[in-house]
Amino acid sequence: MNNLYDRVLQHPNYYRQFNCNESLITIFSCPAEARLMKNKFSPLWTQYNYLFYVVEGRKIWHTAEGSYDIGAGSCVFIRKGAFVLEQFFDEGFCLVLFFIPDDFICQTLGQKFSAPVKSAGHRQVITLNSSETLAGFFHSMASYFAEAREPAQSLLELKFKELILTIADNPVNSELLSYFCSLVNEPRAVSLERVMTDNYRYNLKLEQFAQLANRSLSAFKRDFQATFNSTPGKWLLEKRLQYARSLLSMYSEKTISDVAFESGFETTAHFSRSFKQRFGVTPSSVGSS
Repeated sequence: MNNLYDRVLQHPNYYRQFNCNESLITIFSCPAEARLMKNKFSPLWTQYNYLFYVVEGRKIWHTAEGSYDIGAGSCVFIRKGAFVLEQFFDEGFCLVLFFIPDDFICQTLGQKFSAPVKSAGHRQVITLNSSETLAGFFHSMASYFAEAREPAQSLLELKFKELILTIADNPVNSELLSYFCSLVNEPRAVSLERVMTDNYRYNLKLEQFAQLANRSLSAFKRDFQATFNSTPGKWLLEKRLQYARSLLSMYSEKTISDVAFESGFETTAHFSRSFKQRFGVTPSSVGSS
């Protein structure tokens, strides 16, 4: 899967961008984007949360929990992880995009959340209340992109903090506030479990799962064993096979290759072989039964 953050960062000629440590602000539109994302459906992931405001156009974010059709005027926060982006190249698309690491959110809001806020869970895609204050913030960013010179790093850091604090100050954004609070207060074991549960259906490498969990690869493997009492490879294979079997049972119209892709397998051959070894039957026999 392609890394959205890296793709933007490596093409400054296509995407005007400002960097502030690992945080990144960019603005881009469809003509530049079409050169880099030529497929209608693009599997992507990023190790950073990101927030964006859509100036024009629409795209659909397909996630493990559902699909989100996002259009002009929307302000959306998306938790780090994997997704499939459905694109429409016959119409323009322009947005202002902020990549925001967990650490930056915690540093900015650490004192605001002194105690955890209970929540049943957090969606990957969270739509924000489009208040006049928030809309004014995004419009204020347009002047920076219009100038030839880049803003000072200290100013960019203030703009990132202003964005987070503006969102956190609006009680209507309760779901996102709960997620911010979980980042500040959540035990590392719980964070690791959420990362794996949210993303096991995507074909990510172990190094990429480690990045999502804010760990080195060695620390990720050690903590994974302590949390799940299994190795990442065995756990992922079992979760993906169980999910694939449920897809085959519920959706007879899905092809074997579709199920393999949606369950996180790199190839159909690997999926079919692993499925037969685990369940004693072929995937096609389950789908036709």
